[in-house]
Amino acid sequence: MENQKVQKTQCDVKTDLNLLLECLKYQMDCPMSQKEALITIYSICQQNSEASEYLREIGGLMFINDLAKSSIHCIVKEAALFTLGNIIESNVYCQQTLCTPALFEDLISFLMNKDSGVNLKRMSVYVILVLVSNNKNGQTYVRETGCIGLLLQLFRTALSISEINLSDENINQCYQLWSSVCSTLCACVNNPQNEDNQKICCSIFSYAKEWLESCIEPEIVRPICSFVGLTVANNSYVQKYFASVRGLDTLAKVLTRLLHDSCESHSSTKLAVVVTKTLDACIANDSNMGVVLAKYHTVSELLKLLPNDTLDTGEKISVILTIGHCTEVCEENQYELLKNNGLPLMIQVLTESQDEELNKAATFVLQNCKQMTEQLSLKINENSLNVNSAEELKADTQRREKTLQDYWKKAKEILHRINSIEKEQDDEERVQRKIFVGRSSEVSTETSKYHAMNTNDAPNQMGRIYGVHDPQLICKSNDWIFFSSANSLPLRSEILKTVNSVNTSAGHGKQDNVPCSAELQADSVLQSHSINKKTTCGKKQLHFFFFFLLLNLDQHSSYAEITKEKKGILSTSSSPRTADLRCLGCTAQGQSFNSKTFSKMLQTCPYLCDCHKVILEAEKRYKKELRKLRFCNSSSYAAYEKILLTPVNKGRLHRDTSTFQRRKENFQSKGP
Repeated sequence: MENQKVQKTQCDVKTDLNLLLECLKYQMDCPMSQKEALITIYSICQQNSEASEYLREIGGLMFINDLAKSSIHCIVKEAALFTLGNIIESNVYCQQTLCTPALFEDLISFLMNKDSGVNLKRMSVYVILVLVSNNKNGQTYVRETGCIGLLLQLFRTALSISEINLSDENINQCYQLWSSVCSTLCACVNNPQNEDNQKICCSIFSYAKEWLESCIEPEIVRPICSFVGLTVANNSYVQKYFASVRGLDTLAKVLTRLLHDSCESHSSTKLAVVVTKTLDACIANDSNMGVVLAKYHTVSELLKLLPNDTLDTGEKISVILTIGHCTEVCEENQYELLKNNGLPLMIQVLTESQDEELNKAATFVLQNCKQMTEQLSLKINENSLNVNSAEELKADTQRREKTLQDYWKKAKEILHRINSIEKEQDDEERVQRKIFVGRSSEVSTETSKYHAMNTNDAPNQMGRIYGVHDPQLICKSNDWIFFSSANSLPLRSEILKTVNSVNTSAGHGKQDNVPCSAELQADSVLQSHSINKKTTCGKKQLHFFFFFLLLNLDQHSSYAEITKEKKGILSTSSSPRTADLRCLGCTAQGQSFNSKTFSKMLQTCPYLCDCHKVILEAEKRYKKELRKLRFCNSSSYAAYEKILLTPVNKGRLHRDTSTFQRRKENFQSKGP
C-alpha cells in the first residue's frame, strides 16, 4: 500500500515537472510566470535527488541554464540561477553535467556586467559555490578561467569597511554578497584541499586583517575567520605568509577583546571560540609560530575561556588543542600554562569527561606538560645557579684581590731573603776561594817533593803516582783498588769541610765498584773550583776530562804532575783572554774516548784551552818519564813490594806482579 503511494507521488512529481517545463517554454513573454514556474521547480527539487535527476533526464536542467543566459529579464536570470544552484547542490550528477568552463565564463560575465544587480551577482556567486564544493574539477576551472580572481576582487570591494550598518537594506544586500564571496572562496581552497588556490587566496590576508582590526562584530569576524582558517589549513607556506603580515597578532588581539566582553555577552564567548579555532589552524603545522602569541598571553586567556559553562564538548576540544599547539615547543607559553594552573585544569578535564576526543586533547597537553616540566626545572636550576654563581664570583673576586695583596707582600719578603742569601753565598765563595788557594799550595808542595826524588827510584815513584796521600795500591785483574792511609785522613777531612758538597761516588772500579781516594780528592778540588762562575772550562767539562785522564791513560799518568799543572789551570782559567775559547776536548762531551783517541784528538785541535793544553803536556812528560823506567824493572818490583801496607800471600803477589808487568809492557809498546 505504501509502495503504491510512493509510486503515485513519484508519478505526480514527474508530471508536475513536465508541466512546469512546458510552462517555461511557452511563457517567454511573461517573466513573472517564468519566475513562478522556476520557484516551483526549485521547491520540488529541493533536497530531492530523484526529482533533480528526472529533470536532468527530460532536459529541463539544460533548458534552465540556457534561460539564465538568454533571458533579458533580470528577475528570470536570478530565478534561473537560483534554481540551477539548488539542483546542482542536491544532485551530484547535475553538478558534473553543468561543471564546464563555459558555465564559469557565463558566470564571470554576469559578475562583471555593470548592469547586473547585487542579487544577480549574489546568485552567480551561489552557482560558483555549488560547482566547486567537494569538486576538484570545479576548483580547477574556477582558477583556470580566472573566476577566483574576480571573487577576490569582490571580497575587497563588495563591502565598505567604513559603512557597516546592516540595518540598511542596501548595505545588507552588499553584505550578503560579500558573505557569499567568503563562503565561495572557502569552497575553492578546501574539501578537497587545493594548495594552488590557497596560495592565490593568501593575497587578501592584509584586507582580512584590516577588517578584523576595525570590526569585531560576529557578522564580520565569522566569515573572515572561516576563510583564513581554511586557507591556511595544512599549508606551511600560507601559514608563514599570514604570520608575516601580522595576522596572528591581529587574531590574538581580537581574542583578548572578545574574552573581555564575554562576561557581558554570550555571543562574545562563542565568537572567541571561532577565533580560537582559526588560531589553532594557523599554528597547527608549525608550532614554532606560537612564540608570536606568547607576548599577548594567549594561553592564559584560553585557560580563562575553558571553564566557561556555555561551551559544548566540541568547543572545549578546540580550546584544548589550541593550548596544546601553543605549548608544544614555546617555553614562554609553557611557563604561562604552569603559572595559571593549567596542569591541574587539564587533569580535571581528563578525570571528569567521558568524551574520547576530549580526553585525547587533554592527554596531548599533559604530554607537553611532562616535557616542559623537566625543561623548566632544569632551567630554574640553571638560573639559580647563575644567581649563586654571580654572588660567588663577586666574593671570589674580593678574595682574589685580598690574596693578591698578600702575594705581593710575601713576594717582597722573598725577594729580600733572596738578596740576603745571595750576599751570604758571595761571602762564602770568597772564603772558599781562600781555602782552595791554601790547599792548592799544599798540593804544590807535595809535587815539589816528587821532583826532588831520585829518578832511579822507580818503585817509590810508582807508589806516589797512584797514591797521592800515601794510599796503598793493589793491582788485580786489570783493576786498580785504592785504600786511603791513615796519614791522608786529616788532609781529606779538612778539604771536605771547606767544600759544600763532595761527590764521593764519582769514580768506581770497573768490576769491584770500590771508590778510590784519588778520585775523591779530584772531585773535591773540582767542586771547590766550580764556585768561580767565569771559568772558561766549566765544572762539568773539567770534571769529565780530569777523571778521564786519571782512569783512561792506562792508569799510568803521574798524579803529582797533573796536580801541579792543575794548579796552573786554576790560576789562569779566569783569564779574560781564554774565557771565550772552547777546544775540541771541551765540545766532545758525551762521546766515547780512550787515552789514545783522546790524545790524538787534542793533538789535531788548532787551539787548546789551558786545561787540555796542560793535560796534553802532562801526558808527554809522563811518556818521557816512562821511557826512563824501561831498564829498571827489577828495582821497580822491589819498590812495589815495599809500599804494600796490607798483607798478601806470596802466590797472589807474584800473580799481581806479573799482571802489572804485562800491562806495562803493552803500554810501552804503544808509546812513541
